[in-house]
Amino acid sequence: MTDQLPPDAFTPVRPAYGSASLADLMPSVCAVLGVPGATDVLGLGAELDGVDRIAVLLVDGLGAYQMPVAAAHAPILGELPVRALTSGFPSTTPVSLVTLGTGARPGAHGILGFTLRRPDGGILNHIRWGDDPDPAKWQPEPTRFETATAAGLRVTQVTRPEFEGTGLTVAANRGAAFVGAADPHTLSARMLEALSRPGLVYGYHPDLDHHGHAAGVGSPPWQEAAAEVGRLVTRLVEGLPPNAALLVTADHGQLNVPAEGRIDLGRDPVLAAGIVAVAGEPRVRYLYAENGARDDVIAAWRGVLGDAAWVLTREEAVAEGWFGPVPAAHLERIGEVVVICQGRTVIVASGWEPPAVGQLVGYHGSVTGAEMRIPLLIGR
Repeated sequence: MTDQLPPDAFTPVRPAYGSASLADLMPSVCAVLGVPGATDVLGLGAELDGVDRIAVLLVDGLGAYQMPVAAAHAPILGELPVRALTSGFPSTTPVSLVTLGTGARPGAHGILGFTLRRPDGGILNHIRWGDDPDPAKWQPEPTRFETATAAGLRVTQVTRPEFEGTGLTVAANRGAAFVGAADPHTLSARMLEALSRPGLVYGYHPDLDHHGHAAGVGSPPWQEAAAEVGRLVTRLVEGLPPNAALLVTADHGQLNVPAEGRIDLGRDPVLAAGIVAVAGEPRVRYLYAENGARDDVIAAWRGVLGDAAWVLTREEAVAEGWFGPVPAAHLERIGEVVVICQGRTVIVASGWEPPAVGQLVGYHGSVTGAEMRIPLLIGR
């Protein structure tokens, strides 16, 4: 596979909540910038001594195991000091963006998957979320941008113009002034413009993940996207004003899945039996069972999948700490059955979600190091 993953990339990795996870980044940044009540969990203060303005750039899909592959096309990624973090779980974009923005674990903020079942039985896709349900109610945690702004810090988010006002943007980034940037060059220019004054700047770049999904990690389109990430980071580092720092991180990693790794629950009557709804995504499936059918569903899925996936009850997944503590209000968003794929396996759900979801090359969401381990690059 062109993603060049070593064997240890498939070892499960637990979220390092409270010590070295994506949830710990914004609290640490806010502490360095003097926001009352914020704690520098990551110990960034020594490296960022004298800094009064910080830019945090999230490169979607730039996992730690993708760094060496990307650095061949973006040398600066191999030149900056780097630390190791983990994403939260599931290791997917909406979960991670809200985890970063709130500094809270997924169980607390409630964005617990790419898609989730709503109380009315419908399926909410967090990437295509408008204002129903109300983002402030569906995601009740205050964001770190809100608390920083309330403390008098100037906070700016710079991302694609079409993301303004979406449910995910409001859930993750409310409190930050919105600045649109339609391309990487504009993104760097507007982030640097915001850094001309003390404060916190957050930028988001989605293209690497997009090409990983569509063409695969290591494919020619992905390589060009990696080179563009390198140019973006170079412009930011070279343009940093005095007393400024740049932190580059990611929401998850990614791996390529061959055709033989795809299992379609929609075409397997044994797997489909007893299920009334399917959510999550191909690497982590949430199954919502008919009344009384949960145990039969678990037995059937364990029998079919074997070592290709962990098949857990909701209670087991929560008790094992993957989400952090989950309050009662968020518990039923998780399926009664949680299927966590291992190796290069995905669960396609034809008939339950758009066919394109099962036709991607690159995937993420599960617990392997390839998906869970993310970098934290530091530029001064």
